[in-house]
Amino acid sequence: MRRIARIVSGKPSEEDTPLDTSLRPRHLADFTGQDKTKDNLKIAIDAAKGRDEALDHVLFYGPPGLGKTCLAHIIAVEVGANIRTTSGPAIERTGDLAAILTNLKKHDILFIDEIHRLNRTVEEILYPALEDFALDIIIGKGPGAKSLRLNLPSFTLIGATTRYALLSPPLRDRFGAVYRLDFYDHTSLEKILKRSARILQVQADEGGLKEIARRARGTPRVANRLLKRVRDYAQVMADGIITEEIARAALTKLEVDEIGLDEVDHKVLHTIIEKFNGGPVGLDTIAASISEESDTVTDVYEPYLMQLGFLERTPRGRVATRLAYEHLGLPYNKSNQPKML
Repeated sequence: MRRIARIVSGKPSEEDTPLDTSLRPRHLADFTGQDKTKDNLKIAIDAAKGRDEALDHVLFYGPPGLGKTCLAHIIAVEVGANIRTTSGPAIERTGDLAAILTNLKKHDILFIDEIHRLNRTVEEILYPALEDFALDIIIGKGPGAKSLRLNLPSFTLIGATTRYALLSPPLRDRFGAVYRLDFYDHTSLEKILKRSARILQVQADEGGLKEIARRARGTPRVANRLLKRVRDYAQVMADGIITEEIARAALTKLEVDEIGLDEVDHKVLHTIIEKFNGGPVGLDTIAASISEESDTVTDVYEPYLMQLGFLERTPRGRVATRLAYEHLGLPYNKSNQPKML
């Protein structure tokens, strides 16, 4: 059964593609937030351009929707190079990777999303390409097989992943620069929403944008998605102007609460608190109780709940914190809670 995409999920959906493309900044100066990463990237880009060399291979990791793909395209613009985009699951055979690499030109950018899902055989072919800009190909089979080395132009690999721990150590070690992208604060999200509203020609006052930013889970993709939905509500139910009152009414109707939690987040917390006395409870048990996959709980639901301090991971399982009880309006009985190990 195909699930309906959550409006507060940072993962991209089909409807996000045209929106992301039109709202995506093209230069580092237009990119809001992630200031430390931006500063380090600017220095690295200017240095590489000054030496007329390819930029060191770059790895971005962090929750979905924070700008990993956007930064990859910005880097391509800043260095004045073409970018070739693909994903780990799309490169099924070594021949697929060889075809991509041999079509790159000097200083081009190869962006691989979900790089942690690369096939291990494909990954091993990538190692000499990253270190020596060479591609080793085996021609033939059996005793008559020969190894052929093809020289490649100097290029930059940009990898993006939401599961940094799943990258193999040899692949991680071949990236010259590794950056973690963190959730955005409300001020940064408001700036992003102001820019998006201007591009989309949406009328919104400061209070309306603040209300959207407050419920956007620290994620620009979610903020832009909510802006689009609130715009529709304002057009149909009001005079087309997004005010604080209109934004609050629209987001309440979409079942996004005042800190960005939706029905599924509430279900996760209620399951831990009401069915398992607040925890600790195992990941697989939580997933089975809400009819989800364990990886989905880990990748999609947990990061923001942990960011808020509503959920803790312990050696014995997940535990709901006092903050989660207070947000849900449930009584917190400390004597029932296990001691943290």
